Amino acid sequence: MRNTSHPASQIPGGTADEPSTGSVVAVTRAMQLLGAFALGESQLSLAELSRRCTMHKTTVLRIARTLAMAGYLVQCENGEWRLGPAAGWLGARYQSGFDVQNVVEPMLRELSHATGESAAFYVREGDFRTCLVRVEGPQPLRHHARMGEALPLDRGSPGRVILAFSGEPGEVYEAIRQRGYHLSIGEREKDVATVSAPVFGLHWRLLGSVCISGPASRLPEDKLNALAHTVIAAANRLSYSLAGDRSMQTPKVVSTWHP
Repeated sequence: MRNTSHPASQIPGGTADEPSTGSVVAVTRAMQLLGAFALGESQLSLAELSRRCTMHKTTVLRIARTLAMAGYLVQCENGEWRLGPAAGWLGARYQSGFDVQNVVEPMLRELSHATGESAAFYVREGDFRTCLVRVEGPQPLRHHARMGEALPLDRGSPGRVILAFSGEPGEVYEAIRQRGYHLSIGEREKDVATVSAPVFGLHWRLLGSVCISGPASRLPEDKLNALAHTVIAAANRLSYSLAGDRSMQTPKVVSTWHP
């Protein structure tokens, strides 16, 4: 029988001793390429994409052209590459999974109005957290978080709340679970204060965390503790909107400090 398998030398970038991890190399590299664009970067050259992805230019070009056929990348007139409309639709569909426009954003606007601070909704993405939706507060001096940026889970109250209600062991996280919220001052960013509470989704599984943030000069610890009541109430309302009625799976923290 004729062997129809392709030797590694015929696969772009492949090597004979490349270990099998169960992943599809071409797909992994395509995701690398899409992830090479930082927030605010409209275009990248082939050379820069090659450098960031540590792939040969010819490999990058083949993958980029394939992604362009599906609308995920677009080649500009100057030869550089930018994200295509399909990438935008993918992001829109991702956000719609959280019912952003009808549920999350209106709740954040209410929370921002009630507290006078910026409000945000964070979700877990692997070992990081990202800001999915944000509403700026009315104050002229406020904290700006960039939507979509990968941030550490173990620094700042939004990430710590996500870790706590994901079952992270330790006294710190047990205290957060018992308290139902967490506050931080200057933990991730100097002079920035936050207080966060958990949000639950379908089947009462942890979905993310709701947070208000502002300058530490305006939000000392006693004020953060006082505002935690409002943050938890907002997180509770969002949880009930996304998860439905109370059931046996409803976490106890959802009933904490009901308005």
